[in-house]
Amino acid sequence: MFEGFPKDAIKFLEELASNNNRDWFAENKCRYESSVLGPALALVEDIQGPLKKVSPHFLAVPKRSGGSLMRIYRDTRFSKNKAPYKTNLGVHFRHEAGKDVHAPGFYFHIDPHEVFVGAGIWHPDNPTLEQIRTLIDDNPKRWKRVINAKEFKSLYEMSGDSLKRPPRGYEADHPLITDLKRKDHIGMAKLDEKDLCDRDLIDKLIRHFKAAVPFVRFLCDSIHLPC
Repeated sequence: MFEGFPKDAIKFLEELASNNNRDWFAENKCRYESSVLGPALALVEDIQGPLKKVSPHFLAVPKRSGGSLMRIYRDTRFSKNKAPYKTNLGVHFRHEAGKDVHAPGFYFHIDPHEVFVGAGIWHPDNPTLEQIRTLIDDNPKRWKRVINAKEFKSLYEMSGDSLKRPPRGYEADHPLITDLKRKDHIGMAKLDEKDLCDRDLIDKLIRHFKAAVPFVRFLCDSIHLPC
């Protein structure tokens, strides 16, 4: 049962950021297991039922690897940064049709500097991005209604990367050009660090997910996925 994250969770991630090497991690792996991994797995397991009530199409899979938890181990093969570990905890409740983090979904993030909830789609491929832009262009009233909804707007800010120039086929003076230039369609809602220690954190996450459902549904509709 999820009882909240211990205070050591943030402290562990802070110390990992300053000691990002295999020797330090090996010496502190028990802390990682008890302060970060264990509570995260309990959260994912306990959120399964509430998440199904938000939508049955998004998955909470409590596995150490290959599930909702993102690996702490970095892939350094093609990166100049050879630090072996991520200094954050990422939990992605992705759409059942998705294979990786680029699928529509809900997201929970902890690092030494911030705690936040995310909703939407990160770094979609070009065909997916074009479908989203087409639906925005074809349904501007619905799109504005979704992103300006009172509850969504009170919790979330749009985030992610954008093109510097308008995408092909759209003029610079298009009334929705800011949204059409987005390469990510992500809403981000900040939480307080003290929320981590609260056993009611799951309830707070679910409230945030519910507020983002119309936004996520719009994105799913654009690529013909149920939501």
